[in-house]
Amino acid sequence: MTEDSHLSINISPKKLRRQPSQKRGKDRVEKILEAAAEVFDEVGYEAATTHQIAAKAGTAIGSLYQFFPDKATIFKTMELRHAERVKEMWSASDTPKIILLPLRQMMHHLVAATTQLFSHPVSRVVFVKFFTQRQIFQSIDESMTQEAINFVARILQQRNPLLGDLELDLLAEVCIHSSNAVILSALRNPNLQRRQLLEKEIEDLLVSYLEPYVGDNISNNVMKIMVCPHCYSKQVSKNGHRRGKQCYLCKNCQKQFVKASEIEKFQ
Repeated sequence: MTEDSHLSINISPKKLRRQPSQKRGKDRVEKILEAAAEVFDEVGYEAATTHQIAAKAGTAIGSLYQFFPDKATIFKTMELRHAERVKEMWSASDTPKIILLPLRQMMHHLVAATTQLFSHPVSRVVFVKFFTQRQIFQSIDESMTQEAINFVARILQQRNPLLGDLELDLLAEVCIHSSNAVILSALRNPNLQRRQLLEKEIEDLLVSYLEPYVGDNISNNVMKIMVCPHCYSKQVSKNGHRRGKQCYLCKNCQKQFVKASEIEKFQ
């Protein structure tokens, strides 16, 4: 989800000073990360200090420094924790048991898993900061968004193997960007009831959008839809022939082409 930071804030890509080996040390690190998430959320990254984080975690500043040399390292570790949890969620959801459920049930599972992920303060803060303060990131970048698109495309392809690569990519991209926008709005809303309503809307939005492509009553009759190779618009019309080949005109970008990409769409 984020671009590497070549910061005005001079973030150094340091690692943990000491890797905890015992449960007590691991629990302390997790407590520090959760406390940092709260502090970053309350006062912002720039204003936050390691002393504030230590106080919020209920630990001595010396104990914090045993693991983290600075707040940049704390935030980088938060990024890595979030990325781990996201990939665990993808792995748990990418199974035939879930993918072959009726569309509404499958989408309910995915939205519920995402909601559960963002109930964790570290993941919630990392997600919000990615869209509002990208320059502080060191590990997560736009490649994670592309991984999310690929994950959705894989699921859609398994539900409907007849969908072409172009259509899968477009459907998955719309799903990820639209749901991310609503998730961001929900996570930034202090009203719990409003957040829950927005989360429910994500499910309805995606089910309605995907029903014609991967719904439960898809026909076996497939028609080819021409797509403009320049702007990917489906508003394409025939425009005569050239050297025996059909020409097309895109009504959206007004460009002409001899052969358009084809996507498969169920009637």
